[in-house]
Amino acid sequence: MASVIGDLLPLAVGVAISPIPIIAVILMLLAPRAGATSLGFSLGWVVGIVTTITVFTVIASTAGLSEAGGPSTTASWVKIVLGALLLPLARRQRRARPRSGEPVELPKWMAALDKVTFGKAAALGFGLAAVNPKNLLLCAAAGATIGAGDLGTGQAVAAVAVFTVIAASSVAIPVVGYVVARERMERPLNELKSWLEANNAAVMSVLLLVIGVVLIGKGIGGL
Repeated sequence: MASVIGDLLPLAVGVAISPIPIIAVILMLLAPRAGATSLGFSLGWVVGIVTTITVFTVIASTAGLSEAGGPSTTASWVKIVLGALLLPLARRQRRARPRSGEPVELPKWMAALDKVTFGKAAALGFGLAAVNPKNLLLCAAAGATIGAGDLGTGQAVAAVAVFTVIAASSVAIPVVGYVVARERMERPLNELKSWLEANNAAVMSVLLLVIGVVLIGKGIGGL
């Protein structure tokens, strides 16, 4: 169980450090209807993560990725393939970095976030969590890790819960902080938004590269 949790941590952090969802929830918190929209977005984000990793965990568990002595050869190859797929995403993130002095362009749909309803915000959060290619690959790797860990049902549920808490924290923490200290959070949120716009592509490129190499290494080690 402990080794599975250890393998899940970098994957969960990879999901948590997602610039678009974090910037989106910050824009919602700075909008007039901050409470309803940010809560709906956070709920959708959490449900999206839980749904995605649960689906991949069930698939991995029924695919026979574990053996008595540890992960099967199939599980090792799955990790190698998923790690290899993360490498071009890392390259894409690196190429997306804004140059010095170059303005950062955000998706056009973000301009309408101050007008979204609770339901639309929840649907947006779910979509960003469950449909994003990077999240799909990381959740697939997490599901393969849990499925290959030869865990009982209770342990698998606990592993999914740990992954979800960490992966959802980057969106949930600003919302909780805003509720607790609304007036004092406006400036830090604006500063965080500006920093993410300028630097998160570089951070994500390094993180995805490291996770991809680690998955390939673990896969090769299991062959």
